[in-house]
Amino acid sequence: MKQALTKKVSMIELFYDLVFAYMISQATELLHNLQHGIVGLNSFLLFFLVVIVFINSWMIQSVFTNRYGQSSWTDITFYFVNMIILLFMTNSFSVTVFKNLRIFFVAAGLLSLTLGIQYLFIYFKTNEIIDKTISITFFKITMIRTVFLFIGGFLNNLFGFIIALLGILFSWILPAFTGKVTKKHPIIFSHLLERLTLLIIITFGEMIIGIADYFKPASFSIYSIIVFLIVAGLFFSYITEFDHLINEKQDNTTGNLLIYLHYFILFGLSLMTVTLKLVNEPETNMVFANSCLYGGMLLFYIGLFLANTYNAERYKFKLNEGIIIISLILIGYMINIFTLKFEWIVISSAIVVLLNSAILVKKLYQN
Repeated sequence: MKQALTKKVSMIELFYDLVFAYMISQATELLHNLQHGIVGLNSFLLFFLVVIVFINSWMIQSVFTNRYGQSSWTDITFYFVNMIILLFMTNSFSVTVFKNLRIFFVAAGLLSLTLGIQYLFIYFKTNEIIDKTISITFFKITMIRTVFLFIGGFLNNLFGFIIALLGILFSWILPAFTGKVTKKHPIIFSHLLERLTLLIIITFGEMIIGIADYFKPASFSIYSIIVFLIVAGLFFSYITEFDHLINEKQDNTTGNLLIYLHYFILFGLSLMTVTLKLVNEPETNMVFANSCLYGGMLLFYIGLFLANTYNAERYKFKLNEGIIIISLILIGYMINIFTLKFEWIVISSAIVVLLNSAILVKKLYQN
C-alpha cells in the first residue's frame, strides 16, 4: 500500500492532548507522597500502572488517527466521548494506592471499548484486506483489555486486580508484535513524531510547574537558575535529537520503536520532575532523591539512544559518544552520593545535563 507522505496534526488532536496535560499533573502527584523520606513502592507501582494505561490509550488513538483519521464528525464524536472518560479516569485514582481502583478499571475498560469500536468501524468500512487485518487485530487487543479491566473492576479484590493488570500489560506489549501486519500499511512517520513530541512538551510543561516554587521571591537564588538550566538542558537535548538529528522521511515503518522509546523518555522526565521538587525539602532522603534524579536521567538518555535508529546516517551516534554520556551520568551520581547536599546535587546535575546536551549539539554541527 502506498504511504501518504505527510499529515497535518488536527486541532481536535491538540484539544485532546489537554486532557493528558491534566492527567500527567495528577499522576505525578502520586510520587509526592513521602513516607520516611522516600516515595513508597506502592506509589511507584500505581504511578507506572496509571501512566501506562493512559499513554497506551493515547498511543492507540494516535496511531488510529495516523492511519485512518479524517477529522469526520464520527472521529470528532469519539474524541469528545474519550475526553469525558479520560477526565473521569484522571479523578478516579489517588494516593490511597490499590484500595479504590475499581472505578478506574471500569472507566479504563470503557475507554478501551470506544477505541475498539473505532477499529471495528474501519473493519466494516474498508475494502482493503490489509486494513481489515490491521483493524481486527487492534480490535482484539483493545477487547482483551476491555474484558480484563471490567473483570478487575467488578470483582474488586486481589484476583480481580491481577486480571486487570494482565489485561493492561498484554495491551501494552501486544502492539509491538503487530509489525509484520502493520508494515503493509505504514504509519505517516512525521505525523506520529509530531504527536509524540507534543506529548513530551506537555511533560516538560509539568516539569516547569514542578520547579516553579524555586522562583518565588522568598526562595529565589542562584540555585533557582541552576535548576532551570537542568530543565532547559534536557529540553535542548530532546529537540536536538527529535527536531534535527532524526530523519522524518521514514518509509515503510510501523513506528513501534518510536512509540516505545518515548516511554523511557516520559518516565525519565516524570521521575526528574518529582525529584527536582523533593530534593529541596528537609524531610527527603537524599540518597533516594539522588538515585531517582539520576535514574530518571538515565531513562531519558536511553530513549534518546534508541531513537538513533531513525537518525540520518550522518547523525548516527558512535559507541564512544554513548559511553561518554553514560559515564558523565555515573560520575555525577557518585559525586552526589558522597556529598548528599542540595547544592552539589543541582550543580552536578546541571553540569552533566549541559555537557550531554553539548555532545548532541556537536553531533549536529559537525555534520
